[in-house]
Amino acid sequence: MSTGANIKDTINSMGKKAFDAKFELLKLDEESKNQVLLKVADALVENTANILTANERDIERGLANGMHEGLLDRLRLTDNRINDMAEGIRQVAGLPDPVGTVMDDWTLENGLNIKKVSVPLGVIGIIYESRPNVTADAFSLTFKAGNVVILKGGSDAIESNMAITNVIRDAIEKEGYSKDFIQLIPFTDRSAVNELLALREYVDVIIPRGSARLIKTVCENSKIPVIETGSGNCHIYVDKAADINKAIPIIINAKTQRIGVCNAAESLVVHKDIMEEFLPKFKEEMAKNNVELRADEESIKILTDAKPATEADFGTEYLDYILSVKTVNNVDEAIEHINKYNTGHSESIITEDKETAEKFLKGIDAACVYVNASTRFTDGFQFGFGAEIGISTQKLHARGPMGLKELTSYKYAITGDGQIRK
Repeated sequence: MSTGANIKDTINSMGKKAFDAKFELLKLDEESKNQVLLKVADALVENTANILTANERDIERGLANGMHEGLLDRLRLTDNRINDMAEGIRQVAGLPDPVGTVMDDWTLENGLNIKKVSVPLGVIGIIYESRPNVTADAFSLTFKAGNVVILKGGSDAIESNMAITNVIRDAIEKEGYSKDFIQLIPFTDRSAVNELLALREYVDVIIPRGSARLIKTVCENSKIPVIETGSGNCHIYVDKAADINKAIPIIINAKTQRIGVCNAAESLVVHKDIMEEFLPKFKEEMAKNNVELRADEESIKILTDAKPATEADFGTEYLDYILSVKTVNNVDEAIEHINKYNTGHSESIITEDKETAEKFLKGIDAACVYVNASTRFTDGFQFGFGAEIGISTQKLHARGPMGLKELTSYKYAITGDGQIRK
């Protein structure tokens, strides 16, 4: 059994190892990093059977604990999902190296040449929940951007995460490099999170991925700078000028393609002038897809089988086959409602009116704002980034899907010829 002292000492030791490893990783050129990534991808596929065996233990424990269907889906690995993990790593290997890019270059009157050059963030701590695929994604992206990573996965996926991490570490070591480029905290005790959040001496940034509760806990307790990601209370607004033939498929996709993801739609906002035409068709399609509706006072007059929506419903990320419905009088009211309840993630408007679309794009405070498209596109792969470490819902350093470039910082390289300041 792990004790508090044992957890503290182990995690502190991991921090020291990561700190040392980051200087070794700085020496690797793009070709060397790509070679490691390709070997890791092959190793994951070769070890599919072992990874699936470990994952099955997590699934069995989840079933025994009554884990929800949506969370089980996030936890479950298959041959195809492991192949997808490996393919994602290969795609990252094929992306341009973001490290060493000259972002700006100028020369002062005194002859000093100043270059703004991209550099790794350093040591990144990533805290995440049920998705074991994050283990592979997190490694590939942080590593390609020159960063060392310390992972703290959820207790639900501990067996899967350990199996994946061990495969990655072995593959790195076989290439002759430090396996401490990636480390996984082996403890499920919640105190392990606080110990990681206290490693300011060794860790440069913390990235939480998961529920609103997890993100809030990390932000309130971390002594290390945090990039917020994850929680998504996403809305779709059906304007009075909407094309219903576009709206219905978009809503079905945004709500039901995968219910347990942060870019799934959780709330529908409808203009009152289109209610009578739109809501009956919407109701029929939601019933076909087993979506429970929670409607406000106006919409429930048409959505007669819906449950009355509470104030809490409009602010809830369900991760379930549930959708809240709110009626509004105009686009300004829609914007006000969405900005009140959203989490800064992804919002969409369905309209054929360009002026209304522009007002929505300008007025909504979120990382990603769509016109006539599903919120499910908020994804690093879909955006052409190759993969992502998460969706940043804050405004400093990075916002939206975080790819390789968002995992770097910069420094100034100044070259002179004997200049002194007068």
